Amino acid sequence: MNGKIEEFFSAFPWYTDEERALVASAWDFMAEHKGDSARSDGEPFLDHPLRVATILANLNLDAESLACALLHGTMEELGLNEAELAERFGPVVAALVAGTSKISALKTGKKTLHGAESVRRMFFAMIGDLRIIMIRLADRLDRMRHLKGYPEETQRAIAQETIDIWAPLANRLGISSIKDELEDLSLKYINREVFDHIKSIVAAKKGERAGFLERAESEIRDAAAAAGIRISVKSRAKHFWSIYQKMKKRNKAADELYDLLAMRILCDTPNECYAVLGMVHTIWKPLEGRFKDYVAMPKANGYRSLHTTVMCFGGKPLEIQIRTHEMHRVAENGIASHWLYKKGTNRDHVSAEGVSVINRLREASTDQFSDEEFLARIRSDILGDSIYVFTPMGDVIELPEGSTAIDFAYAIHTAVGEKIVGAKADGSIIPLSQPLKNTQVVEVITHPQAHPTTNQYNNAHTARARQKIRAWLQANEPQSGFEKKETHEIEKTVPHTGLAHHKGQLPRAEEEERPFDAAVLKIRVGDTTNFLIKFAACCAPTPPDPILGYVSRGRGIIIHRQGCPNLARIPEIEKRNIPVEWELPPEEKEKRKGKK
Repeated sequence: MNGKIEEFFSAFPWYTDEERALVASAWDFMAEHKGDSARSDGEPFLDHPLRVATILANLNLDAESLACALLHGTMEELGLNEAELAERFGPVVAALVAGTSKISALKTGKKTLHGAESVRRMFFAMIGDLRIIMIRLADRLDRMRHLKGYPEETQRAIAQETIDIWAPLANRLGISSIKDELEDLSLKYINREVFDHIKSIVAAKKGERAGFLERAESEIRDAAAAAGIRISVKSRAKHFWSIYQKMKKRNKAADELYDLLAMRILCDTPNECYAVLGMVHTIWKPLEGRFKDYVAMPKANGYRSLHTTVMCFGGKPLEIQIRTHEMHRVAENGIASHWLYKKGTNRDHVSAEGVSVINRLREASTDQFSDEEFLARIRSDILGDSIYVFTPMGDVIELPEGSTAIDFAYAIHTAVGEKIVGAKADGSIIPLSQPLKNTQVVEVITHPQAHPTTNQYNNAHTARARQKIRAWLQANEPQSGFEKKETHEIEKTVPHTGLAHHKGQLPRAEEEERPFDAAVLKIRVGDTTNFLIKFAACCAPTPPDPILGYVSRGRGIIIHRQGCPNLARIPEIEKRNIPVEWELPPEEKEKRKGKK
């Protein structure tokens, strides 16, 4: 066995002889074909795949993943096909190499439709096997660690793609150890000036920070010891990207921020986590609104922890996370923690079915999104931060941060979204434009005659809800401003009439053609004017013409002049017609009364 691969296994002694043999065979294969080669920057060809395998081994991934890490890129470099790889390394390794190769060939530029299609294909290639995602994340992390030799323009492009796609993906999979490093490395190449500034501030306050944290740690340890609770405490400055986000959110420089310190307390059991939380709040005053219980309600990526921020010595805020050792392992390694080696057994089989981000990707693949819509949904709905709200029955609905009750309704079912007229949060009526908050109980108020509107489209946050609303408007309201689908109804509006249509409102005529302000007129149906109204182009009814309405299938009430010959051609018009009249403004009503 080659010296490098022997050194590799000395760091990871838990792999079996059979697993070592598989990985070693992949290494030998690459050494035979690429051992003397160098990359464009002069680096030995085999260094990168070995580093990728090391990242995966640190995450305790299986031998097939390590073999793929060593072989990834071989299909393009050596002109091999999946069948040839399967014959030598087995079907699992061959499938992993093929999956990672598909992604390697894609260019995921963020501003073009071609880039959006690349992102679509990339994610669909990954949802079949979670290990493909892990291998590509490790590959991206190593690329970011060794980006220095690339031209500046290439550095920025790769860093931007990393912060847009790969760091959020690591976050959604719960792998904070990779997420944090990808974010910090991206900032280094996207905005070097800010990165250096934050680095200097953090370095300058290192001594002051150390004394502050040592004192805080000491108080916590003493309180835990008195209660007979074993804890492990680790303190740190927040990572650079987190500080950068706070700077942007609060419009402050790094040296103006005070809550840059974080403490992590590890306990043995969940009950001890809550006990320690009580101690912390006894020692220091908690900041209102800064407590989050991810133990009782874990994040979709499996993350569990208690978060609180307290006013510590000298009025300085300190963010504290409290979790068990097992919770911490999952927080650091995320989905990769499921591959942890268990003595005497095979590694766990990890199913993609239980992973929220994978289920959302799979769901997105079945929706009819354009490339732009799909890219928007990937970034906002799938890779963005989530909130968790409840239905009145207690079901948990995960939504992207910033979602409104409209998004909530469409998340339940499209039919619910199309009939929403209002919503309650924790028993109180809220505007449909108001973003929902974590843990709210949300109730949707519907009406059978309601339908999607352009206002709802503007207030929806998720790509899914916006796509559903737009599709309905395209099919049912050509005048809404969205691209109109062809319709076969005889009342189809003709654009060149010069009439601007509005919901329940008379179209505006040319100024010289109307004797009064027709723009404020509406159609009355019984005692109500709040209906979806369309005016037939065939007879172009205008006040004071006698009019008749009929209920169309899915398009609201269509208004014709009484006696219009086209009415006789409408199927079942006798059953579908409805009495309607012009709703005049008060001044016009008075004017007409005076004429009688």
